[in-house]
Amino acid sequence: MPCVRTVLGLLGALAVCGAVAFLGYCVYFDRKRRGDPVFRRRLRDKRRAQQQKAEGRGAQLWDPAKNEELQELFLQEVQMGQLWLSRGEHHLGVEHLSNALLVCGQPQELLKVFKHTLPPQVFELLLHEIPLICQQFEADMNEQEYLEDDRD
Repeated sequence: MPCVRTVLGLLGALAVCGAVAFLGYCVYFDRKRRGDPVFRRRLRDKRRAQQQKAEGRGAQLWDPAKNEELQELFLQEVQMGQLWLSRGEHHLGVEHLSNALLVCGQPQELLKVFKHTLPPQVFELLLHEIPLICQQFEADMNEQEYLEDDRD
């Protein structure tokens, strides 16, 4: 039995030596890579490009012209929702009102207004529609970002 212990001890020591050698190899080449001027330049360029892209997106979100378009879209969706509700088409009206909630700057305040002005059954439909509209919106935004990333 001492022979088996010796073999297992040697294998364990060999495994430890191999792990230490591998870690040393990784550290050596990581330092070599990080010290390379070409690598640093590429990394700096990549970070600048990401920063410019993020700044561009921020500018797009707060563009006053787009803000006016959102306001117009909001008013149009509220008007269409009211029109369909007045015609008795509750599902179409709720769809437009939920779209208005989506582009509204203060959706909680708008929900309070809807709670007081809409019939209870229509308000319940609206509450059930909100998660579906949000999921659809997120899916559309993810698809749009995916398409923008493909262009780059």
